[in-house]
Amino acid sequence: MRRSDFDYELPPELIAQQPAAERSASRLLQVAPSGLADRQIRELPALLAPGDLLVFNDTRVIPARLFGVKPTGGRVEILVERVLESGRFLAQLGVSKKPRPGGEIRVGSDRLEVLGRDGDLFELRYHGADGVLDFLERAGRLPLPPYITHAPGAQDAERYQTVFAREPGAVAAPTAGLHFDDALLAALDARGIVRATLTLHVGAGTFQPVRVENLDEHRMHAERYRIDAALCAAIDAARERGGRVVAVGTTVARALESAALAQDAEGRVAPCSAETRLFITPGFRFRVVDRLLTNFHLPQSTLMMLVCAFGGYERLMSAYRHAVAQRYRFFSYGDAMLIERDAAA
Repeated sequence: MRRSDFDYELPPELIAQQPAAERSASRLLQVAPSGLADRQIRELPALLAPGDLLVFNDTRVIPARLFGVKPTGGRVEILVERVLESGRFLAQLGVSKKPRPGGEIRVGSDRLEVLGRDGDLFELRYHGADGVLDFLERAGRLPLPPYITHAPGAQDAERYQTVFAREPGAVAAPTAGLHFDDALLAALDARGIVRATLTLHVGAGTFQPVRVENLDEHRMHAERYRIDAALCAAIDAARERGGRVVAVGTTVARALESAALAQDAEGRVAPCSAETRLFITPGFRFRVVDRLLTNFHLPQSTLMMLVCAFGGYERLMSAYRHAVAQRYRFFSYGDAMLIERDAAA
C-alpha cells in the first residue's frame, strides 16, 4: 500500500484545541465487525468483560522544549527527543544555520555542547551539576503537538498528562490514556477488569510525516520501551481465564507486539528493556493485542496505518469518514475509538 491510501478529509475545526471539560467526558466510537456505534468513554467498563486486561503506558511527559542562543546571537529552538546517559540527549534543532560539533548553545545561564549528529537529530551534552531531567524541569516548556495552536498553560500542564503518569521521558503524551480519571478507573475495577502498565517513552518522531509514497522506503523512528515481569504474568493470566488484552493507545500496542516479535513466540511476552522501530502496516499479524483504545490520528501518519492494520483497512477508513460526519473531536485532546481486531490481522 501507499501513503496516499491513508488520507482522509478533515475539517480544521474538528482538531481539538482544548481538552474536554472532564477527562471521561469524551465520546467513544466503537468499531467492531458488526458495525459502528456512537458511545461515551464512560461506557467503556460495560463494553469490556470481567477478566479482560487493560494495559496502560505510564510514561510521563517532560518539559522538552527549550529556547536558547548560539554565541553569534542566533536563536535556537530545541525539542528534546530522548534523554541519554552522562548528561547527553538527542534533540531536534530549529535554527537558521545548523551548529557544528563542538559548538555551544546557551539556555539562560546553562551551557549545552553540540557533540554531533544522529540522522536528523543532534546529540547535545548538558554541562551542569544537576541531571538533564532536573535541567528540563527548570528551564523547559511543555511540548504541545504542532497542531495545537495555543501556548501551553496551567490547564495543559495537568491535562496533557495521564493521571497514572510515573516514568519521566516522553515528549508527547500517550493520548488514549488522557481519557481516564479516578472515577472511570474505579468503575473498571468494580467491573472486574484488570489493569497493568508498561513504559514507552513517546518521541517527537511520532509527529513526523511519512515523506515517501512507497511505505517500504519509510524508516520508522525509534522509541524506548520497558516491560516488567508483572505485566507478562498479567498477560498470561488473562489468556488462561479467557480474557482479552486491551491496549490503551498505539504506544502500548507497538511495545507489546515488538516484545512478542523479539521473542519469536505466539503471543508470549517476556520482561525486556529495548528499542523499537516497528512499523505496523496492513498485513501485519498481531500476536498479543485483541482490542485497541486509541484517539483519532493524522491523515497519512504511521499511527493511521497501524490502526488500519489492526481493525481492517476498509472498516477503519469508513470509521474515520463516520467520525468526521458526526463531528467527533480529533487528535491529542480529541475523542477516542475502541477497535476490535480484524480477524485477518
